[in-house]
Amino acid sequence: MYGALLYSAHRIYIETDVLATPLWYNAALVLLKPLYRWRIRKRAQSDAAYQQECCERFGPFQPPQHRHAIWFHAVSVGETNAAQPLIEHYLQAGHPVLVTNTTKTGQARAKTLFLKPPYQDRFQAVYLPVDQVHLLREFFACYQPKILILVETELWPNLIDQAAQHGVARVLINARLSEKSARGYARVAGLTRGMLNNLSALLAQDQNTQQRYIALGLAADKSQVVGNIKFDIHAPEAVGLQAASLVQQWQLGTRKIMVLASTHAPEEQQLLTALKTHLNHDPALLCIVVPRHPERFDEVFRVSQDLGLNTSRRSLAEPIMPETQVYLADSMGELWLWYALAQVAFVGGSLNTPGGGHNILEPMALDCPVVIGPRYFNFQTIVDEFVEAAAIDVAPDALQAVEYLLSYANASAQAAARAQHAQTILARNQGALDRHIALLDGYIT
Repeated sequence: MYGALLYSAHRIYIETDVLATPLWYNAALVLLKPLYRWRIRKRAQSDAAYQQECCERFGPFQPPQHRHAIWFHAVSVGETNAAQPLIEHYLQAGHPVLVTNTTKTGQARAKTLFLKPPYQDRFQAVYLPVDQVHLLREFFACYQPKILILVETELWPNLIDQAAQHGVARVLINARLSEKSARGYARVAGLTRGMLNNLSALLAQDQNTQQRYIALGLAADKSQVVGNIKFDIHAPEAVGLQAASLVQQWQLGTRKIMVLASTHAPEEQQLLTALKTHLNHDPALLCIVVPRHPERFDEVFRVSQDLGLNTSRRSLAEPIMPETQVYLADSMGELWLWYALAQVAFVGGSLNTPGGGHNILEPMALDCPVVIGPRYFNFQTIVDEFVEAAAIDVAPDALQAVEYLLSYANASAQAAARAQHAQTILARNQGALDRHIALLDGYIT
């Protein structure tokens, strides 16, 4: 190991003249690169997909569709969805936009949203290069972005440093930071302080987030509390029409539909086990399961099959039949549709360990009551406000979560009251999008 570290250090100093980030960080990146390539190979669906992703992450990079684009970096699906209204605003204004993602699902979501008329001529989506200095230098030289807009919590030391070196403004938008994440950043205080000092501005969702970043070394005059863009979210116009068509086509008018959305292991196993008796006794009940990660689709199908539940799959173009008990929504970019069909939703990543939770605002925007588990620290401030207003149900375990789901599926008046409470909170918090645009426009000339 000692010899490998010395070799890594030698390579780093060959590749970079002066390091603004710690040697240990850059050495770790060199050591981990083979593992990273192996992970890409393991999940790639073909050799062509593997080669394309490697080129986007390690170079040589794709030619830019437009230089001097507005660059958004959003790690995955949630951050891409959060940035959607901002990206749409700048595309509609005629600006070219570059989106980078860290995850496969994030990039798929970005392309689904914007790689289509009328935006495709001004839009490009690629993976973010590995956070090595020489790769990022090449990337900045190739794409020459106008501004780097980082979404929520996506901070990379060399990325931010190279943006500064190339005279590109660095703005962290819709910023959030949980207590747990703040403790993690504090463990590498030198690295964190350097990153934060290199930001041009930080636009925080709430005061707790702002104070946590300041405690970690961010200059107070670089930060503002502007609210959470996610409160300004609206369902795509086509979703309502598509949902109404499926209700008629699949004869769903009498079904009591619940969605288990953005789920992680073992949430599907726990919830479907608790639901099994109810599904068997009430043919009107229907459970639509939308796993968070596509690589788990087959696994979740087996879970449902092993429980003896009649299960159909979206990926096979199978319809929901009268006898269907579980519908596996193993597709990309259709979560809005499933929320539009449902009477109630469970939002996952909140029963599992360590959890953290996912976006509760999308189903609420469609008047769908929401149930979550107890581990929602990624959305602590948002959830706390809804809890205080009796606008969400937090279940300590899967059994209680199922009780909440059944109560709303069986009682439309109770569900409507819960949804109305949520609408009040949503309306109270809107306006962050306009505040973000006003501040970002100061960097975009």
